[in-house]
Amino acid sequence: MNAVPRSSRLAGHRGQRGFVLVTGLLFLIVLTLLGLGLFRSTGLMNRISGNTRDKDRAFEAAQAALQYAEWWIGNSGKADAGSVCTGVANGNTASAIHVCSNALATPADFPWANGFTYTPPNLFVDKRGGLVSDTNPDANYFGAPMFYIENLGLAPDGKTTLYQVTAAAYGGSSSAKSVVRSTFAAAAASNCTTCTK
Repeated sequence: MNAVPRSSRLAGHRGQRGFVLVTGLLFLIVLTLLGLGLFRSTGLMNRISGNTRDKDRAFEAAQAALQYAEWWIGNSGKADAGSVCTGVANGNTASAIHVCSNALATPADFPWANGFTYTPPNLFVDKRGGLVSDTNPDANYFGAPMFYIENLGLAPDGKTTLYQVTAAAYGGSSSAKSVVRSTFAAAAASNCTTCTK
């Protein structure tokens, strides 16, 4: 029987121990890189979700201003050919709103030099000029929404007046903006009580 010398048996075990150590270190490096990649990906996903939240806030605030302006057209009885709009007025005061005879030149360049601001219910202006939710302090807006109403003239039927309503709002930062626009048709009210056809 050939006996293997003791020194060569120990050398074989030492070589295996080194291989296990190197394999373990490589495995640890791979797990560390994977963990760092996931950590970085999580940060990116947080930024993406924050940007989406701000975009949605801006859109919803602009929609609120648009619907308020449409409500004013339908219920004020003051929607007419309009007068020149100069400066920014508080649209929460219904008597300050009027139809603008001059067109809004560049709706995408928000904030506008002319138009009406609107602060939706449950929001208030904070010290920096933005809006903060009365019920949720985390829901903040960079500035108050605005709207602008233009008279487009009569519809082809000759009985309905068309108005173009443009509204814009910020989300939580100055880079999150949304501009929405609608064409609103208002039927002329008939004051004739003794008219015949």
